[in-house]
Amino acid sequence: MNVRRRLIPAALASALGLGALTACSSDSAASGNTDKFDVVASFYPMAFLAEQIGGDHAHVTSLTEPGQEPHDLEISTQQRAQLEEADAALYLKGLQPAVDEAVGQTGIKTKIDAATLTHLEDHGTGGHTHEGEEGHSEEGHSEEDEHGRDPHVWLDPVKYAEIAQGVGKAFEKADPDHAADYKKNTAALVKKLNGLNADFENGLKDTRSKVFFTNHAAFGYLAERYGLTQEAISGIEPDSEPSAARVRELQQEAKADGVTTVFYETLVSDKTAKTLARDANLRTDVLDPLEGITDRSRGDDYFQVMEANLKALRKALGAK
Repeated sequence: MNVRRRLIPAALASALGLGALTACSSDSAASGNTDKFDVVASFYPMAFLAEQIGGDHAHVTSLTEPGQEPHDLEISTQQRAQLEEADAALYLKGLQPAVDEAVGQTGIKTKIDAATLTHLEDHGTGGHTHEGEEGHSEEGHSEEDEHGRDPHVWLDPVKYAEIAQGVGKAFEKADPDHAADYKKNTAALVKKLNGLNADFENGLKDTRSKVFFTNHAAFGYLAERYGLTQEAISGIEPDSEPSAARVRELQQEAKADGVTTVFYETLVSDKTAKTLARDANLRTDVLDPLEGITDRSRGDDYFQVMEANLKALRKALGAK
């Protein structure tokens, strides 16, 4: 994932807005004017919700193609037309500025902003800013607005379930003929997310260490939910090598906190993680922020990848 993040606008909690598109299709020709409830989602976590809740009644497309870095998405003329033809848009305001702008300019009636459906929190970068690094600047590695709100809510099953409930209610209102099915599908999804939460609680409650290293500060909600500490290597470009001072600090932290692993992502080069791991005598592994599903993902959907994340965390933290 590109570490050059855009700052999130202050109006993250503004009116119920557009949603995200599933990975099932990104072809605008396949969207709109169908005999189903047409939903355009901004990126995978929103699209997955729309598919699970919409079921057979919804036709879901995604603005972000599988493997595409969602933060850098630019909206094409064809995608703008896709939005205009849709019955609903589902997105996470502030995560993809181009989507926010496009949704705001459309006349689409149902705009579902996932950021309004749960409480966003301040997690910082999870690490520290070091000399020569810009941990909180647009040139560094920040995905937070000036209030420090972290957008990665889908990585917390409890917050994701809250968003699912809000999306379900929005679908019921927008397409009342199928409200009963949307309600039923939402309940089934929330139950499954509650089960995933229980898996994480049980799987991470007894570990030798509570600290994990990652090059992307995406796991603040997950860490907070399960009593862990995320240490992000902020301000380091994916293909650059960390400074000697940073490596020494990580070595000290690893020894003090029992850290064994540096996590990287499927959409990002593993060069930095491997350099850190080699110099600090640590392992590397994947912790997936689930911003998209590709053939490199450890699973075919949200639940499979989250279970793979749990397995990787248990191994890294020394679960008993």
